[in-house]
Amino acid sequence: MSKKLNMDQLQTIQMNGFAYELLRDEVLPDLMGKELDRILYWAGKSLARRYPLTSMEEIISFFEHAGWGHLLVVSENKHEMELQLSGPLITERYRDKRNHTYQLEAGFLAQQVQQLRGALTETYEEQKRRADKVVFTMKWDSKDITEA
Repeated sequence: MSKKLNMDQLQTIQMNGFAYELLRDEVLPDLMGKELDRILYWAGKSLARRYPLTSMEEIISFFEHAGWGHLLVVSENKHEMELQLSGPLITERYRDKRNHTYQLEAGFLAQQVQQLRGALTETYEEQKRRADKVVFTMKWDSKDITEA
């Protein structure tokens, strides 16, 4: 297993948004083709298993540190949670009018919440272009228990 990245050390390095978007929007779609969304979702789940977090506050902080954007809990009940993602990269992605995917983030959220709740969790992405936001709806069934 590879060593985890040190978030504290890497946080001091300035990220080039253009370089990040080149990889995310040009290289990965070429490599993955039609399976892009599915692979990114499962990659997000895998990433969450490597970086297990213990609270929604940690998940929100991880999103900020990863440069994915600002994550906000909009609503929550016993079977569902709605989160909203916004930030400069999302705003720029909507401006360029191409189709973008947030399945990496969706998979990451699904796995983190599954680990927190102990119940099988799925996350659905809905893009709100006019509001420059992405809404993630996570659903779980407390009867569908997962192993620790």
